[in-house]
Amino acid sequence: MKKHIPNFITCLNLFSGCVAVWFAFNGNFEGAFIAIMLSAVFDFLDGLAARILKAYSPMGKELDSLADVISFGLAPGAIVFSLLSETGINELLPFFAFIIPVFSGLRLAKFNIDDRQTSSFIGLPTPANAIFITGMAFAYPDFLVTHLWLLVAITLVFSYLLVAEIPMFALKLKSLAWNENQIQYIFLFGAILILAALQLNAFAPIIGWYIILSIINALLQSKVVKRKSKI
Repeated sequence: MKKHIPNFITCLNLFSGCVAVWFAFNGNFEGAFIAIMLSAVFDFLDGLAARILKAYSPMGKELDSLADVISFGLAPGAIVFSLLSETGINELLPFFAFIIPVFSGLRLAKFNIDDRQTSSFIGLPTPANAIFITGMAFAYPDFLVTHLWLLVAITLVFSYLLVAEIPMFALKLKSLAWNENQIQYIFLFGAILILAALQLNAFAPIIGWYIILSIINALLQSKVVKRKSKI
C-alpha cells in the first residue's frame, strides 16, 4: 500500500495543475497562483514521501515528469496566453506563450536522462519557472499587460533558462551544518527578508534571488576548480 502513496500525491499535483490551467485561461490569476503553489507543495511532498517510505519506482519518476509538464509547463503558459490576449494587439500573439510548455517538456526530458542532476540542477527547475511567472501575473498583471515587451522578454529569457547549461543549487539540506549548506542558508535568509518586505508579492522576486545566487555560486565554484587545476 505504501508504494502507492507518493504516486497519489503526484496525482494531486497533476489535478491541481489542471485546475491552475482552467483558472489561467479564464484570467483568474489569483486562482492560478494558489493552484500552482499547491502543485509545488505536492511536488515536494511526493519526493519526500518516496524517500521516507523508500517507495521509488520507474512509474513514479515518469508520472512526476508528466504531472510537472502540466502544472509547471502548461499552466504558466496558459497564464502568459491570457495576459497576451488582454493586450488585444494581435490574435496570433498569445500563442507565443506556448513556448513555455515546450521548453518545460524539453527541460524535464533532459533532467530524466542527465546523471549530473542528482544533487543539483542544470538549468532552471520547472517549478521555479512556474512560480516566477504566476507570481508576476498575480502581483503585477496590469503592469505586464501594458508593458508587452517585458512579458515577451520574460517568456523568452525564462524559456532559455529552463534548458541552459547553468548550474543551479537544490534546496535539499545534506545536514543542518553550515559548512555543508552555506548557499541554501544564504538563500533562505534572503527569501525570508523578501517575503517579510513584499508578503504575497514576494514569490517572483524570491525566484529572481534564487537565479542570481545560483549564477554567483556557479561562478565562484568555477574559479575554485580553475585554481585547483593550476596547483
